[in-house]
Amino acid sequence: APEETSQCVFVDFVRVAGVTLRQGGMPNEIGVDQVVFQRRIQQQIQKSPRYPGIIQEFITALESYMENTDRFRNCLLPCIPQSSNRDSRSVFPDILIIPRIIINQLKWLDRVVDTKDLASKLMELVSIAPAEVQCDIITSLPEILEDSQHNDIARELNSLLQEKTQLTVPILDALSSLNLASSLLTEVRGAVMATLAAVQLEDLPVVVKFILHSVSASDAYEVVCNLRKKLELEQCVLPPVLQVSQSRMNSKAPAAGSSQDSISLILDCIKSAVRFQKTISEAWIKVMDLLVLLILHSTNANQSRRGAERVLKVKVRNGLIQEALLQRTFRDYAQVMRGYFPSTLALAQSLVRSPDPCVVPFGGNMYLHAFTAFDSYCHQEVVGSLVTHVCSGVGGEVDVALELLCGLVNEKPSEMAMYAVFVKGILDYMDNLTPQQIRRLFHLLSKLAFGQKQGSHIQDDMHIVIRKQLSSTVPKYKRIGIIGAVMIVGSMGSVTDLQLCLFFPLQVTALLELVKSSSESSPEAAALYYDELANLILSSTLDPQVQDMIGKSVLQDFEDDFVVDLGPEISGSFPFPARAMYKLYEDEEQGGIAINLMPLLAKDIQNKGDLQNQVNKAHNRRVSSLCLSPFFRLLRLCVEKRHQGDLEEIDGLLGCPLILTDMDVVEKVESLSKAEREFLCTLLFHTINWFREVVNAFCTQKDTDMKMRVLTRLQNITYFQTLLERALAGTPGYVPPIANFDGDSTDGIVPNSTVPVNKIKKGKKRKASGKNSSESSSQAEEATEADETQQPEKEKVKEIRPGVSLASYRPFFRELDMEVLSVLQCGLLSRSLLDSELHTKVREEVLLGPAELVFLLEDMLRKLEFSLTAAPAKRAPFLKVWKKAYVGFSHLQQRSSKDIASCCVQLMPALCSHLENCHNHFQIMLSENNGVVDGPATDVEEYQLMSSAYQLLLQVLNTTFSWSGFSQPAQKSLLKKALGFFAGRLKEGGAELTLEQLVKHSFEYLLNFRSTVPNLSIALCLSQLLSTVSEKGGNPAAYREQTASLARRFLNQDWVTASGEKERGTKFNEALHTLLSIYLEHVDDILKAVEEIAAQGIPELINASKDESSASWPTLIILESTLAQSEKLLTWNLAVRDFHILVNLVKVFDSRPVLNVCLKYGRLFLESFLKLGMPLLDYSFKRHKEDVQSLLKTFQLSTRQLHHMCGHSKMHQDTSLTNHVPALKKSLELFVYRVKAMLTLNNCQEAFWMGNLKNRNLKGEEILSQRSQEEDDDEEEEEQPERSPPPQEQSEDEVIVISCKR
Repeated sequence: APEETSQCVFVDFVRVAGVTLRQGGMPNEIGVDQVVFQRRIQQQIQKSPRYPGIIQEFITALESYMENTDRFRNCLLPCIPQSSNRDSRSVFPDILIIPRIIINQLKWLDRVVDTKDLASKLMELVSIAPAEVQCDIITSLPEILEDSQHNDIARELNSLLQEKTQLTVPILDALSSLNLASSLLTEVRGAVMATLAAVQLEDLPVVVKFILHSVSASDAYEVVCNLRKKLELEQCVLPPVLQVSQSRMNSKAPAAGSSQDSISLILDCIKSAVRFQKTISEAWIKVMDLLVLLILHSTNANQSRRGAERVLKVKVRNGLIQEALLQRTFRDYAQVMRGYFPSTLALAQSLVRSPDPCVVPFGGNMYLHAFTAFDSYCHQEVVGSLVTHVCSGVGGEVDVALELLCGLVNEKPSEMAMYAVFVKGILDYMDNLTPQQIRRLFHLLSKLAFGQKQGSHIQDDMHIVIRKQLSSTVPKYKRIGIIGAVMIVGSMGSVTDLQLCLFFPLQVTALLELVKSSSESSPEAAALYYDELANLILSSTLDPQVQDMIGKSVLQDFEDDFVVDLGPEISGSFPFPARAMYKLYEDEEQGGIAINLMPLLAKDIQNKGDLQNQVNKAHNRRVSSLCLSPFFRLLRLCVEKRHQGDLEEIDGLLGCPLILTDMDVVEKVESLSKAEREFLCTLLFHTINWFREVVNAFCTQKDTDMKMRVLTRLQNITYFQTLLERALAGTPGYVPPIANFDGDSTDGIVPNSTVPVNKIKKGKKRKASGKNSSESSSQAEEATEADETQQPEKEKVKEIRPGVSLASYRPFFRELDMEVLSVLQCGLLSRSLLDSELHTKVREEVLLGPAELVFLLEDMLRKLEFSLTAAPAKRAPFLKVWKKAYVGFSHLQQRSSKDIASCCVQLMPALCSHLENCHNHFQIMLSENNGVVDGPATDVEEYQLMSSAYQLLLQVLNTTFSWSGFSQPAQKSLLKKALGFFAGRLKEGGAELTLEQLVKHSFEYLLNFRSTVPNLSIALCLSQLLSTVSEKGGNPAAYREQTASLARRFLNQDWVTASGEKERGTKFNEALHTLLSIYLEHVDDILKAVEEIAAQGIPELINASKDESSASWPTLIILESTLAQSEKLLTWNLAVRDFHILVNLVKVFDSRPVLNVCLKYGRLFLESFLKLGMPLLDYSFKRHKEDVQSLLKTFQLSTRQLHHMCGHSKMHQDTSLTNHVPALKKSLELFVYRVKAMLTLNNCQEAFWMGNLKNRNLKGEEILSQRSQEEDDDEEEEEQPERSPPPQEQSEDEVIVISCKR
């Protein structure tokens, strides 16, 4: 009863307000709206007579009522309307759900009396409550507390976060909803970042989201950097987290899936932050990771995509993102990467199209990994993108795409066979491809068609294309057909499937017969077929049955076509007497055979001259001298394959003679007819190419006798090249026969050998000449260019050995293989090893002569410049096909730059030996000649050869060490090996040295050569090599002082030639400029160095006599003497006077043809004067004022007369004359302003003034009817010495006043 009495106040008030309290599991009922109920309770309390004491009574009654557990649970549940079913029973919640219901009730309080106390009570509950209740309390705090309590509660939550990492997610959810001060937010974020390593993988997305969404613009970069380090996104996983997550998983499959899903969520959080917060995006660009880069690229903002592409290229170029990381990313997180496939494809496309060769391989790897890791849809997109690259026509892009397609065909043949139709579409774009690219295309297509059953559906299409191309009369398409057919032969001949092997040999035989019959009528086509088949034999492993069939056929055909038995006489009608020459063996029993060269060449010439005979025999087989070298290459490769490198079966061809003529005929080449001279030149070209192929074949043989014969053939080559130079000098306009048929030229195949042959060959010659004219490696070119500016002594040398440079004729020589460079391992033949009759004293030792050494080094340098020097990428112009000439490098092109660099490193000991021999040679020469190179005992020819060898050796070494591949970590061992050869020359045990120590010893070794440098070009090469080697270590600054000191020493040296003349000329000036640049780049104080030259060297040069130089800086010379300037000025004075006389004749002879000629060629003379004469006047104005003034006065009279002619032409409206007027007036106007520029250059601009020039006719009478604006624009200059400026404005140099009238 007392309990009920204490509760009645509460029960009565609630009942009156509209709520009926039920018992026995029945829910409480409410009959009014909740707001009405609250208002009624308030009114009852306020109107009670016991107010305000009634409030305490009501609270006491409420507490008493709630002491009953069932009532308490019932009151926590929602009330039901009174109209509801009264039989419904209340389901009491679980004991753990009660706190959650209480917390939910606290969220909706209208007013809190003491929020601070409430907050402390809640935190107390957190410390003792179960984990589930803790999460509910923490996440409800932002909705319970007022804003004034947010900072305090955040500090407590931050402390709690350090203690209980399992509460990370609810705490971060609560912190995200609190309104915190920036300093506190930074503190909280730092604490969260510190706990990142202990957070479970499943909770990481929430943590990352909180960190990124709490970032301000000022600290975005710092936060992103720290987050990147903690997450280790480069490896896509946090190792401690992975261990925790894996320990919580029962099996591997769920663990892998959970890991992938969590990382996907993390990336989604980053993607959201990047997309909607610009500061986050900019911060991630600065600290780029591979996956985040894909996120940035996947956003719609173009700026973000371009930034992602740019940063990826920088990171890849600097080695910060490497292929190993890419491989791990695709391997471990394929599911994550699949979501960003469009961005992956776009980035790969961008990298492959990049002109930077450092990033292109990374783009290719992205394609390969995407094809390997993703599904069939992605396979199709990757293949389609690569096909698009191939069809673009851009050289480098096509090469990379074809290489990737070939790699995919080799690694994933069955998958690629499904997309064979895609690749076959490239056949429609072959016009834009080079022969090497066509070769690769047919290689991968034939492997798809004949190597996989899934790709057999394109076999018929391939055969149709090949037959169509082979039957074409257009040389370019027949060339494509031959290349494609040989590639198909290679694929069919190397198939290992037993079912296919039974059928394919028959097809191979038929296809080879088809190609052979299609190319028999054209020597160029046949030669291409032999070269292509030789490349196939060299690079592929054919079925033994196919290999034997080809080898036997080739051997028999070569013997029938090119080898003849020697008899007492050689019958036939030839332009010159035939002789068997250059036989290397003396035993007649070893074979009386010879190469039937000159008779075949004579027959070729006869066939070319007989057009009707050529037509009648169009389908008959022709044996041409053009096919000799290609056919022999095919023969020796077949023999090598069949006998594992042993050439004993054909070793007789190394020393067998050739049917030629006596080479004394070269001395009287001027007396021969044009046809005989051209026949002789062609014979020399074929002979040289035969010897080059013989050297290619036998250079790797180990037998000493064969080595001696190979060296003899090298001597033959160098001798025949000197003969050819003389013959070409006497045969202007001669076009050599084509020698390289498998290179980048479509001019090799012609249907007949009549007039179009010469036309095609001329085009090829021009292209080849243009390519080779830019090569700095040619010693012959340097000599030719030096002759133009060298002293008369050079002319004497030229008279002794007349000839032309063979630099522009290199494309017409057969390519030497890389294996030929192994001959460099032979010693150097010097005079000390010769007896009085110039015979070697020691016959057993194989030695290399200086001329042969220069020949091999020139070829080696060209190969290295082609393979190891990164050429700037070029884009194809719009609607225009761009082709890069690979003439003479087709075999080299099939080898990677790494292989070439490895070969060079293997030859490094031999190169060092030759370098030391050159050093010793010049050291002995200097000691014999008292320290000068122009002593009486100096052999000029030997000096030039040894100088060329010295320079070439340094250039070869510099080009090798300049290879960009050495900067890659994978090639570090190769770099150390190369430097070890240098270091080993000074100190043993180079293998144990560090890279920095190797660089130091190499630098010291090369520095020893500074004392024997014979000319400035070699000094420059040595300086460049030292600079290149010093950059390979980690501290190039340590060598700056030594490099600068060496360059200064060379600049302070007086350079003379072997004849005693000072070095001069264009090459010398260019080398001097480069050497001075090296000096200034490496000197510590550039300004001080420049001041020293200007303060010491220049005054000495000014005070020096004619043709003398500065005493302290001997290389500082006046490039052009004053006397030469005076002579040129006199020449122009005479030319201007003659021009004035001719122009004045128009006043007498004023006919229309005369005026037409005068207007046309007067403008040309005026343009020549502007281009060549005005620069001379700029230089000569101060020294020859009167002469310049006289010249301009005379020329001004001529230009005024030209102006009168323009007026006359317009007045008579003669269109044939007025057509010349606009261009002439433009030149006249340019002349006026050019004279003004000359005066300004010489500080006489005040002497220039302009006025109006009246329009007059040829007689000088004014034209009154014509005052057009066009004529007002014409300008003239006039010399008026009598009209000088005011005295106060006139300077000493102002002796000319120019009057420019309109």
